[in-house]
Amino acid sequence: MEQAALPTTSYAVLGMLALRSWTGYELTQQMRRSLDYCWPKAESVLYDEPRRLVQRGLARTTQEEHGGRTRTRYTITAAGRRALRTWLATDPSPPRLELEPMLRLLYADQGEVDDLRRSMEAFRRWATERYEGGMAMFADYLETGGPFPDRLHVNVLFGAFFAELFELIDRWTRLVETEAGSWPGTAGVGMTDGARAVAEGALARYRDG
Repeated sequence: MEQAALPTTSYAVLGMLALRSWTGYELTQQMRRSLDYCWPKAESVLYDEPRRLVQRGLARTTQEEHGGRTRTRYTITAAGRRALRTWLATDPSPPRLELEPMLRLLYADQGEVDDLRRSMEAFRRWATERYEGGMAMFADYLETGGPFPDRLHVNVLFGAFFAELFELIDRWTRLVETEAGSWPGTAGVGMTDGARAVAEGALARYRDG
């Protein structure tokens, strides 16, 4: 099977299966705990993807009894590990960002300042919730080692990126609220003193390297 035929979500699931075997429920819960930060997918997709990997020969299943019920456990195959290693050796695709709060900011001059303020508050609440969840995981890493202590060298770096992102969102939304609070309205405002300071500051940091 050519690797180009596999979607990125397949590799996301293969990576999880490379760590250990999982039931469908366990796999979905673990992906919600970790991959939801960088590769969020609908629960139906997460349940269906392991079955597709089995069809491709990249994973296999076993049946086990649990609490009087039969459940399916998924395990990566040798072909699955080879596919994962091959994918890891390629260049990643460019990130695709979908941020509705940014879209609302882009068209803020078609609404009211209060509309923009509500969007920023909602964006900040989301970031705060994710930030607190990530910090709880960091605390668990330090106290217990977490569920995969031998992978902390990877997991901590993963978490550090999102910690900085959520801190950035907190700072940036407050900046937007402060600047928008100085506008007489949303339309036709142009280059304010605050906007000029933001642009000059960004340019200075870029030039200073």
